[in-house]
Amino acid sequence: MPDSKPPLSTAMIGSWQLTTREDLAADGRVISESALGADPLGLLIYDRGGNFAAQFMRRDRSGPAAMAPVQKVSGANNTMPTDGYDAYFGTYTVDDAAGTVTQTLVAALSRDNVGQVVTRDLAVDGDTLTVSLGTTLPDGTPVTRILKWARVG
Repeated sequence: MPDSKPPLSTAMIGSWQLTTREDLAADGRVISESALGADPLGLLIYDRGGNFAAQFMRRDRSGPAAMAPVQKVSGANNTMPTDGYDAYFGTYTVDDAAGTVTQTLVAALSRDNVGQVVTRDLAVDGDTLTVSLGTTLPDGTPVTRILKWARVG
């Protein structure tokens, strides 16, 4: 019986709300990353024309504890939040066979991210999108970041 699942390039189209974001150390430990906090808000949109937009915000951004110092990210494949917020948009291409999306950031909150090209592993299971990427924390610690998203549109 043939696989009736749509290809990733079709299944990923839509609007997605962040449900979880975890940074895992090589030994599997969850590491706390302070810039966006343990439970950030997020919205991710992929359209059929190859455009995308992503926004993240620290959930408790309104209080003084939310104002984490701005830090440069030392690793590739990552962006830099500013004052508990991160936003960027651009274009994307999908490799259905590899299960990856490559995004070119046309605009970003952090000017250092403009023009950056990032690749993420993607998987869609029903109305859940899982994004995984290797990156580093601001202190240089390597992590695997796993973001789970729920379809909202």
